[in-house]
Amino acid sequence: MSHAKKLFGSGIAVTTNKEGFVAYNRSIEEEYLQLLLTNTFSNTFYANSQELIAEAQSIHQGMVELNPEFMTKALVFARNEGFMRLQPLYGLAVLSGAHPDLFASIFQQVVRIPSDLADFLTILRGMRRGQGGRAVKRQVALFLGRTTEYWAMKYNGRGRGFSLGDAIATAHPKPTTLRQQALYRYLRGQETNLALLPQIEALEKLKNATDDNERIRLIQEGKLPYEVVTSAISPTRGIWQTLMKEMPAFALLRHLNTLDRHGVFSRKKNLKYVQERLTDAEALRKAKILPFRFAKAFAEVNHPDLRDTLREAVDLSFDNLPDVPGRTAIFLDISGSMTGEYLQTGSIFALALYKKTDGNSLFWLFDTLVEDAKPSRRDSIMSQAERIKARGGTNTGAPVRRLIEQGESVDQIIMITDEQQNTGSPFYQELVEYRRKINPHAKAFIVDIAPYQSSMVPPDDSNTFYIYGWSDTVLSFIAQSVQGYQEMVQHVEATLLEDQPFKNED
Repeated sequence: MSHAKKLFGSGIAVTTNKEGFVAYNRSIEEEYLQLLLTNTFSNTFYANSQELIAEAQSIHQGMVELNPEFMTKALVFARNEGFMRLQPLYGLAVLSGAHPDLFASIFQQVVRIPSDLADFLTILRGMRRGQGGRAVKRQVALFLGRTTEYWAMKYNGRGRGFSLGDAIATAHPKPTTLRQQALYRYLRGQETNLALLPQIEALEKLKNATDDNERIRLIQEGKLPYEVVTSAISPTRGIWQTLMKEMPAFALLRHLNTLDRHGVFSRKKNLKYVQERLTDAEALRKAKILPFRFAKAFAEVNHPDLRDTLREAVDLSFDNLPDVPGRTAIFLDISGSMTGEYLQTGSIFALALYKKTDGNSLFWLFDTLVEDAKPSRRDSIMSQAERIKARGGTNTGAPVRRLIEQGESVDQIIMITDEQQNTGSPFYQELVEYRRKINPHAKAFIVDIAPYQSSMVPPDDSNTFYIYGWSDTVLSFIAQSVQGYQEMVQHVEATLLEDQPFKNED
């Protein structure tokens, strides 16, 4: 029997979850997407990292045998729309050994930045595949042809096991210009003409400069990015102030606490500058920064004025969320296994969605009990999210049963959970009853943020949609599905893999 048949079997079976409660196997394509979009090889509440790694290896190997075309599209989707890295890179390494042609067709869309390349080569080495063969070397050489001075400055460290210089030594790309030749020599640690590389020349001078005014001049004239500068020197307050004004919005969010710690905000004009940038509604709209992007910054920042600014920014940014028509029931799992980032992100998502529906929704919290979150359209999203705490076990059927008891008619149910039912009546049983008694056309969306290979609903339920992982695309999928568009697997299957021009990413 093939590896794929052993792994996936010949049909859809009833199974159990990690707690031993009844669950279902979804389609193998859905299981693969779930793996790609939620499994980061790190520990979760119900499984340790070794279990997750072993399961991931089996599923990648099974998928490459059973449906390599879907696997190819799913890897591109997970990396570019799901914003995941390690699982798509692992899958790409598996694909390279079985189907070099499919591998070559997507390499540049999965390996986007040099840290991707370093991790991909490290995975190959861990598989005892050496340098991966001719097909791999060719793609690595093509990738290296896109190397910029910025990449050379930011990514040539050896922390990931493979530097860009190591990759050049592996793939032997042939330079096509004198500038590219100089860049390759620099990355290999060889003597080169830095006059051909003005940004790198400015960086090398910065490393030896001691006067702050000279350092600031080199940063500005060399247009040196903040992450390059902070790796080369220990910035003073004046340098952080200079870097602050060059940072993109996401970088500014990540560095608020660092800027505060270095005294940048002791000057009121600096504080005002940041506050104005983060509360510029039009800029937030153009940057498409969604509410849950502010959560991490808010958790790290201590400055009271900045915390108020972030509260305001979250409320401004919820306009970037797509509309979800109809009456919606939002259920957030607050059981113990949701502790931490899961709950924080889920709370902000649910509250932002509630505000986006202009109050035409319910927002309930559940563990083994159900309670109305009593959301406010006036209080800040962040302040309300702070008050939501994890507790107890999990009964995913409880909030649907409450809908039935109260006779609440909704068009869609959105549940955010890790799906680990461990008490009470299962979700699907209550959902069937709800459709029978209240609304036969009600759609259900399960935002599944954990990598466990079991589900609450069988795959033949056409009105229930699974959305795996957590990215800025979650609400887009819900909005599209409400309006009759494809579910996630169908969306991936319909993807056309075409050669695309690549823009170097940070």
